[in-house]
Amino acid sequence: MRRPVPHLVKKSLLLSGHATSVALEPLFWETLSRAAAQRGETLHSYISRVDALEPEVPLTRKLRLAALNAALKGL
Repeated sequence: MRRPVPHLVKKSLLLSGHATSVALEPLFWETLSRAAAQRGETLHSYISRVDALEPEVPLTRKLRLAALNAALKGL
């Protein structure tokens, strides 16, 4: 039996003066929010910092990897 695919949650952001939106599964957003809070940052500032690390990498990929990294570090 196939598992239902979780719906994506879309958030609109303004990064480096450019409007963009990102759609991720709720678990990724929750993990990113926890990682930001642990660093004393807002989710927006955390995403801005992650986005600036590797400009050539798509934002969604960077955010999923940041969430995975935070989870592996024991958030």
